[in-house]
Formats: sequence, C-alpha cells, structure tokens
Amino acid sequence: MAELKARTACEDALPCEIGATQLVELDLGPITSVMVWGSEQDVSAAMKTAHGVSFPKPNRSNGTDATRCVWFGRNQAVLIGVAPDASLGEHAAVVDQSDAWSAVSLSGGTAEDALARLVPVDLRRAQFKRGHTVRTQVGHMMTSVTRTGPDSFMILVFRSMAVTLIHELKQAMQSVAARRA
Repeated sequence: MAELKARTACEDALPCEIGATQLVELDLGPITSVMVWGSEQDVSAAMKTAHGVSFPKPNRSNGTDATRCVWFGRNQAVLIGVAPDASLGEHAAVVDQSDAWSAVSLSGGTAEDALARLVPVDLRRAQFKRGHTVRTQVGHMMTSVTRTGPDSFMILVFRSMAVTLIHELKQAMQSVAARRA
C-alpha cells in the first residue's frame, strides 16, 4: 500500500538566495477568510478580544508574525496564524483557507527591485510602508503582497500557482543580481 506524505507547495523549490535577495517558504499556520456580513466594528471588536488583532483598514495589515490579519478586499480579510474564535461567526462568514494558499517571504536589499519587475504597484518603502498590503498581480497571478519589514514582503498566491510564483520571482531576482554585478 502506498504511503501518503503531506508536502508543502514549495517544498522542492525553496529556499533560494540570488544576489542580495532571499526567497523562503512561510509556514503561516491556519489561514481563515473573514467576510463581514454585519458591522465591521463588531467583527473588529470580536477579533481584538479573541486574537489581539483588529479587522484591518483597506490596504493594511496588523498584528505580528505569529498572528496577523490582512485586508483582502471590501469587507474581507484573512486571519493568519491562529484558529478563529467561534465568536467571529456571529458577525462574519469564517472559512478555513489553509490549504488554498501558499506563502513566501521575499527579503533583502534588492527585494523591492525584484518585485518592481513583476508588480504593477509602487512598493518602494516611501510609498508602501510596513503593514501596508495590496491585492494585485505578480506577473499574471492574482496575489496579496504585504510589507513585513524594511526589506521584506509576504506574498500569498493560490497554492496551485506556487511553482509559477517561484519561477517568476527567481527570474526577477537573477535579473536584478545581473544588473548589479
């Protein structure tokens, strides 16, 4: 009988370092979509009480690496790193998305330059500060990009697009590294 073994979406392809940029897979733990159907203030209060993070404003994220809430669209966010408290279900649709998403961290002194080749949004530090997030495209893939530090980004794509994301990011990293050599 065959023995099944769970694998991550990026298991064979990461980590990777090219020039001054590093690309690693993130294990975020539970990822839960929270879609407000009532008052956003009620959802935010319930999240703050249960998890210490509030429902984020548009294009923002809040929390820490352990528990984070990321804006995902109008009246939508994803709660990352913790299983949702049952009280959230009183104010929002709460759906487990853990197996649907793949997450990577792009970091280093040339991370912005690599992303500039793929993302049609100004991600420079002066415009896109820590805690800012955007739903956009990386190449042709829909994604969420969040600045997590001065030179680091969390990038979420559908799990089925993980290998394509890695390929696109590696090409951009190589291009930046070649221009700096």
